[in-house]
Amino acid sequence: MIDFLGEFEATMDAKGRFLLPAGFKKQLPEEEGSRFVINRGFEKCLCLYPVKNWEPLYARIRALNDFDPKVREFRRYFLNGATMVEPDSAGRLLLPPNLKGHADLTKDIVLAAAGDKIEIWDSNKYKQLFESFSPEAFSNLGNEVMNKTPGIDN
Repeated sequence: MIDFLGEFEATMDAKGRFLLPAGFKKQLPEEEGSRFVINRGFEKCLCLYPVKNWEPLYARIRALNDFDPKVREFRRYFLNGATMVEPDSAGRLLLPPNLKGHADLTKDIVLAAAGDKIEIWDSNKYKQLFESFSPEAFSNLGNEVMNKTPGIDN
């Protein structure tokens, strides 16, 4: 499993291509640096997974109970549009138009580490996300999520 750190700005061209920032390239093992899966994020962003990180997540989703309507709904939303991407000869990744539209991406984008994936945000939306969040709200959120024991309701 590959984990990422960092936040980098990038520019997307008119065709929806961008260069993966060098700060993230350095975090990828050499053999993992050329294939990714991109899909919708839970918010108005995209998620870029190295294939090595995508495969176990996809296996978990594939194993869910298909007789449960909530599973089907989740699977449909999460997987539909997921696309394998590889850098072109110039090292650029191409964002599929339907996914680019989902995240309302324009020219200026931010790539932000999110554990085992990289989130891709419109630069203005990303700035608004943090401008609208007060230090007190951040502290309260941290207290709430960090004081939960996995598997136990507090």
